[in-house]
Amino acid sequence: MTFKHDPDTPDHIVRRDFVKQLAAAGAASLLASEPRSLTAAEHGFEQPEATADSCILIWMGGGMAAPDTFDPKRYSPFKEGLEISSMLSTFPAIDTAVDNIKICEGLENIGQVMDRATLIRSAVQPDLGSILHSRHQYHWHTGYVPPQTVACPHLGAWMAKVLGPKNPVIPPFINIGQRLEGVGEKEELKSFTTAGFFGSEFGPMNLPFPEQASQSVQPPKGMTAGRFSNRHKLFQELVKSGPLKERASDYQQESMVRSLENAYRLLSSKDREAFDIELEPKESREKYDTGRFGRGCLLAKRLVESGARFVEVTTEYVPFLHWDTHNSGHDTVARMHSEMDRPIAQLVLDLEASGLLDRTLVIIASEFSRDALIEGRPGSKANDQATFKVDKITEKKHYGLHRHFTGGTSVVMFGGGVKKGFLYGKTADERPLIAVENPVSVTDIHATIMTAMGISPKTAYDIEGRPFYVTPDGKGKPVMDIFG
Repeated sequence: MTFKHDPDTPDHIVRRDFVKQLAAAGAASLLASEPRSLTAAEHGFEQPEATADSCILIWMGGGMAAPDTFDPKRYSPFKEGLEISSMLSTFPAIDTAVDNIKICEGLENIGQVMDRATLIRSAVQPDLGSILHSRHQYHWHTGYVPPQTVACPHLGAWMAKVLGPKNPVIPPFINIGQRLEGVGEKEELKSFTTAGFFGSEFGPMNLPFPEQASQSVQPPKGMTAGRFSNRHKLFQELVKSGPLKERASDYQQESMVRSLENAYRLLSSKDREAFDIELEPKESREKYDTGRFGRGCLLAKRLVESGARFVEVTTEYVPFLHWDTHNSGHDTVARMHSEMDRPIAQLVLDLEASGLLDRTLVIIASEFSRDALIEGRPGSKANDQATFKVDKITEKKHYGLHRHFTGGTSVVMFGGGVKKGFLYGKTADERPLIAVENPVSVTDIHATIMTAMGISPKTAYDIEGRPFYVTPDGKGKPVMDIFG
């Protein structure tokens, strides 16, 4: 299935067609038979030696502006009459723990742990016609440009399927901080936050509010153990004999039953205490608690300590909120700095102190960067989605980077075998701020992550008679220069 886009088509129509095609692919995947793993002998690959056992993806949903975070450029302070064309960074650069790496003011705590990090400044995204958050987030999380003829698994589901759980009680794929109901582009978000054709047992445990996570791993209040056990059995029977029986393959039904059994095992285990951040010492909670995102980082730490394989923590994507900085960009990013700086740095320090950082790959990423003038990249025909167009700043809301930019952005990686205090790639010093050294595609970012986790980019499963690879056509190439 291909997605044809006329650049003159209004974005709300593009979104509507996109959702229809995703829904069709998702329905088709319910009928899919069991995916068959294609062996190295069949496809000529070997699984690499893992440098990480766990992965935490810190997702800056909405388009984190690299020039205002990890790739500072020429700084222009706010003043009325400032030419928009001269505005590159709206925060000054600060020193970090690494002599040749500077990042933006407001990220002082992260700056002090950059000597544990590899900073990739040359990540690039494709021009997908219309620069929609949903399409780019789907692409980043699955590795595939949407829509496809099948529901593509999230990269966390790949790890869950290929590697299995580290702790049989803790779900191998956990998603923290993103509401999937009633907020913004909910259907688009749901489309990639799944295990796709792998089946529900490899899908995420969704915890939108980390402070309520402990409630998700205990029977309803007042329910006796016997009644809880009976309800579990009834759910199993419903899946096997209910309406789903006519709408899903035997494999998909069995996968759902196994997911229910996994949930039941967790609810009956002492390991569920990992989900209760109130059990963390007060001093530790206070270090993380800058809001919901900070509490999510604390929960991620506890879960990885207890054996989670893959955890995503997001600032949450909601249209026109958080990193979706179409208005008052500078003020919004200043707030985002304050929410992300301390928790991310503390997560790195705590994983290091517990001896887990060396085998835990922590990634900071976003679907694209931002610019004051360019939508997409130079030469793109993408619709300009900025909510205002001015040549000079006349109000504070104009000060900031408001347009979606795909020509160069930053990805930060800690632990998991990557080099410490290492800078890879470069973007131009003046607009257009495109990657000018060692550009890295989304496909190759995925190949790098999977290689760290011991999964070959050529790993494939037979889906309805054709191979489906962890990176498209198995062609992802890991950036081996970043590994120590």
